[in-house]
Amino acid sequence: MSAVQQGSRRRWAPRAARTRIIGWVLLLVMLSLAVVTFVTWRLLIRATDERMDAALRAEVTEFSALTLSGFDPLTGQPFTGVDAVLRSVITYNLARPNEKFLGYVDGTYRFQSRIEAPVLLSEDAAFTRLVGSVTSTQAGSYDSGAGEVLYLAVPVSLQGDPQRGVVVVAYFADQEREPAAQTARLMLGVGALTTLAAAGGAWVVAGRILRPVRDVATTAQGITETDLSGRIPVEGRASDELTDLAHSVNAMLDRVETGVAAQRRFLDDAGHELRTPITIVRGHLDVLDPADPADVRETVALVDDELDRMNRIVSDLLLLARAEQPAFVRPQPVDVAALTADVFDKVRRLGDHAWVLEDVAQVDAVLDPQRVTQALVALADNAARYTDAGGRIALGSRLSADDLRFWVADSGPGVDAGDRERVFERFARGRSGARRSDGAGLGLSIVTAIAGAHGGRVVLDSVPGRGATFTLVLPADLAPPAGDSSDTVDDATATADVPEPVGGTL
Repeated sequence: MSAVQQGSRRRWAPRAARTRIIGWVLLLVMLSLAVVTFVTWRLLIRATDERMDAALRAEVTEFSALTLSGFDPLTGQPFTGVDAVLRSVITYNLARPNEKFLGYVDGTYRFQSRIEAPVLLSEDAAFTRLVGSVTSTQAGSYDSGAGEVLYLAVPVSLQGDPQRGVVVVAYFADQEREPAAQTARLMLGVGALTTLAAAGGAWVVAGRILRPVRDVATTAQGITETDLSGRIPVEGRASDELTDLAHSVNAMLDRVETGVAAQRRFLDDAGHELRTPITIVRGHLDVLDPADPADVRETVALVDDELDRMNRIVSDLLLLARAEQPAFVRPQPVDVAALTADVFDKVRRLGDHAWVLEDVAQVDAVLDPQRVTQALVALADNAARYTDAGGRIALGSRLSADDLRFWVADSGPGVDAGDRERVFERFARGRSGARRSDGAGLGLSIVTAIAGAHGGRVVLDSVPGRGATFTLVLPADLAPPAGDSSDTVDDATATADVPEPVGGTL
């Protein structure tokens, strides 16, 4: 698939999803409308049929009551014949709309009510044959030119009159059911308008719902190998599943950007710092005189020293890269006093200085003893590099409010105000009045990474010419005292060998 086709597909994907949402909404609305309309229509039809059936049976009751007396209610005289009975019955009973009364004598039509009807059943020979000569009450349905006709035929006889009559009550059922059909049609019409309104509303709502999806697509398209700064806008949006998705994608992009930045920084730092020793080694090898043993020894020593420096640089860079991983620190309950004393015993061998152990915090705290040891050793090594022989270097720890502080104070040249921020950067070294170190300039970067991994920071307090104090400030996550905490700390710190001194950063 070409890039143009892929771009077109991406542009149309949200609209396609929007169209599918509208389609499903309309389908559900129309199905619901059809079900409701059909059920309503069927209920109205059943109610109409029940009403017609009840009306037919009521007419039979009235006929029976009228004929049993034997007297014509119109004249008060006895009926003279079947014809008089039929005429009286049809005249006395008023036909309802869509209702028709008919009278037959000996199978021949004779009388009907005056209400107009869609068709003349009196002229329908098939209907006459069906009902004109019944000998017992008969109910049924007849398919006329005007649709279905429900009828009830009742035979009529009169003592002394040999003629046989039939009175028929007929309902034009389709016409009687027409209001139910009109109601159904009205519901369909209103439902159609409602469906159109629902479609418009669903189009707008679907657009608002899918806006985060479009933002995700737009952000993803805007991210390139060189620009990973794009984020999905989430300000002002209601908290829902799509907003949570946007937050998750943004968090993922943060992690990706951080990882890529770390990789680029590692490559840039490695390329920047390793180029110098490689150039030095190559330059000396190019001018090496294999026939001169002294030159060979000097060159081998120089190459070995440069390789050691390269090894330290690579180790420090790898450590800084791992510092951005969650498993960089492994906190555990630690006796801070024992840890401070143990670190002091290790660093006092770093140089011929007046080492002093100041305060120790008599608390148990949750931290990574190996990483804290590594940071303090790096600070002590840095202090030893910049402090004259016999100079004072102090180390200690203290619980201060919500902070747990470890510090290394020296009596060296200190750090100028202009260098206090820069010395924590990678490959940075002090300038003003400070002796240049042969380290790579990663020591304080590693200390800062260790502090940051604990949720803390590194604080520098220095007066030029009067020394510097580097303080590792960690959150005071105190742990309940253990039964034998000193042994625990000794075991934990015993496994942490003194790290190889890290190059000074001043």
